[in-house]
Amino acid sequence: MLNFILRGRLVTQIIVGLIAGIALAAILPGAAMAVGLLGALFVGALKAVAPVLVFILVCAAITNHKQDSQARMGPVVVLYFVGTFLAALLAVVASFLFPVTIHLNVTAEAMTAPTGLGEVLMNILLKIVDNPVSAIANANYIGILAWAIALGVVLRHGSETTKNLMSDLEVAITAIVKAVIRFAPIGIFGIVASTIAEAGFGTLVGYANLLMLLVGCMLAMALIVNPLIVFVKMRKNPYPLVFTCLKESGITAFFMRSSAANIPVNMELCRRMKLDEETYAMTIPIGATVNMGGAAVTITVMTLAAVNTLGIQVDFATALLLSFIASTAAAGASGVAGGSLLLIPMAASLFGIDNATAMQVVSVGFIIGVVQDSAETGLNSSTDVLFTAAGCYKKGDPYPRKLPQEDVAA
Repeated sequence: MLNFILRGRLVTQIIVGLIAGIALAAILPGAAMAVGLLGALFVGALKAVAPVLVFILVCAAITNHKQDSQARMGPVVVLYFVGTFLAALLAVVASFLFPVTIHLNVTAEAMTAPTGLGEVLMNILLKIVDNPVSAIANANYIGILAWAIALGVVLRHGSETTKNLMSDLEVAITAIVKAVIRFAPIGIFGIVASTIAEAGFGTLVGYANLLMLLVGCMLAMALIVNPLIVFVKMRKNPYPLVFTCLKESGITAFFMRSSAANIPVNMELCRRMKLDEETYAMTIPIGATVNMGGAAVTITVMTLAAVNTLGIQVDFATALLLSFIASTAAAGASGVAGGSLLLIPMAASLFGIDNATAMQVVSVGFIIGVVQDSAETGLNSSTDVLFTAAGCYKKGDPYPRKLPQEDVAA
């Protein structure tokens, strides 16, 4: 058993942990709630190490950047924004083809939500100028990226000793992250067991149509739209790469429900795929902040569900404007569970829906969040790696259809 934990393939171990968690929740719900601590500890450890990892990796990558480097961050960021907009547009089309309504009779949560797109953009600007210590402590990845880039640019003119120190710090933090990821099967076992024991599936039955539309849009993005984007970029069959990213990144992100917490997993996957380190050291943390196709789907579908429920007539031009607003606002969603839901009131205001009603829609989102947020995060995080890989490979370049036979313990 010990050899299986230390030497086995991580994905295989995660599947075992998933099955064990479901079984425990079905047989012993009380014990399943207790082992939820294992999941909380694992996600907490990832969230603790992720901000430091991003800061050091980005700073080290820029500090040791060579003039003749082949880093391709620009194309990846373009893919991020294209993918997020198309996700919102897909959600609009799907909502018109398969309109759903929801019961707005739940108690609205007392939460603070953005009142407009201007406030979202203002919040992003304020995050950029945040104190670096505060940014790391509060997992403000926009602020972390800003400070890491600024410090990296300055340190490029530093001594070789300084550059070597940054390289050593990069190796050290990577080793720590590998050790944390090694506990993913145990953490996911705790998460799955406690989540099913607490929520069950009965709560979700009343929102089956809404869930089917949300998850259907996300599956269409993962299996149709994203592969099409990658095909246009690479001019070759994208599905081996798509399935690799879904299996190696999407599974862990689905259960951790946090793009930020999945950053170390994506970093390790990029390393195993032998992508350019200077590229993925920056694009992966940027993707966890701005590549929010799943969030754009959630904001759009939930908003149009409220519109349908209230009987508001919407023309396609207005819905297209919603796509732009949702994709732009999604970049302001935090990389934690439920981050996209608080942006629904802002999108709903486009149709004159008052904040109190919109917050009821947010409450519905939290009820179905056990599935919706998991699927959203799995799409967001796996797409970070997918688009990074697509940006790193040139047209016609071969890419590994199978990863090297190694794992994060290597």
